[in-house]
Amino acid sequence: MRKLIAGNWKMNGRLADGTALAVDLAGRAGGAGAPACDLLICPPAQLLHPVRAKIEGSAVALGGQDCHAKEAGAHTGDISAAMLADIGCSHVIVGHSERRQDHGESDEAVRAKAVAALGAGLVPIVCVGETAEQRSAGEALAVIERQVRGSLPGKGPSGAVVVAYEPVWAIGTGNTAQPSDVAEVHAHIRQLLNDILGDAGSGTRILYGGSVKPGNAAELMAVENVDGALVGGASLVADDFWAIAEACG
Repeated sequence: MRKLIAGNWKMNGRLADGTALAVDLAGRAGGAGAPACDLLICPPAQLLHPVRAKIEGSAVALGGQDCHAKEAGAHTGDISAAMLADIGCSHVIVGHSERRQDHGESDEAVRAKAVAALGAGLVPIVCVGETAEQRSAGEALAVIERQVRGSLPGKGPSGAVVVAYEPVWAIGTGNTAQPSDVAEVHAHIRQLLNDILGDAGSGTRILYGGSVKPGNAAELMAVENVDGALVGGASLVADDFWAIAEACG
């Protein structure tokens, strides 16, 4: 299937540099030799509208970094999936490891957000991943299975949902996930998707999100069942993000 390279800008970016990055990527995506993959950028909420204006009509899609499970209401500081769709988003990240850790989000809460995203016409990127302690204890696959089964919104057509594997132990720690580690987990996720989603499981993209950089992108993109990447820090540098996209072939 066609790979997806998604950039998660996290809590980074001001108006000037965020829009400049968007203009740069949109221009590259419209030029000759554009990579054979889908491109998505997920800026912080205050940049969604100005970034949308810069990428509109280009091959770069827009996504949110989180959404509330409710469509509207007294939820100060939150943003709903319907609001993201209204501003032009096509995707939204839910259950990112930083949300699970910093905000105590449970699988049930992530699932509710994914359901809300689907209801608003968005594709939820459901994140799963184990910590260093869980991996050391030999619990990695069990943790992944619990999160996948607890966080996915249920059956739907191929492409309705994206799953992103984030090895928390390999993000910003200096540790590196080997291709064999990635292959093992992605194969397990594929089996779970086939079990949960039936025929749609084979057409559901699984992204790898463990410190993807230009130097390791090609090796990671060649691993079976790796259908793209969820890119963090490297997505803030146009040359780096583009090099990762080009690694898709």
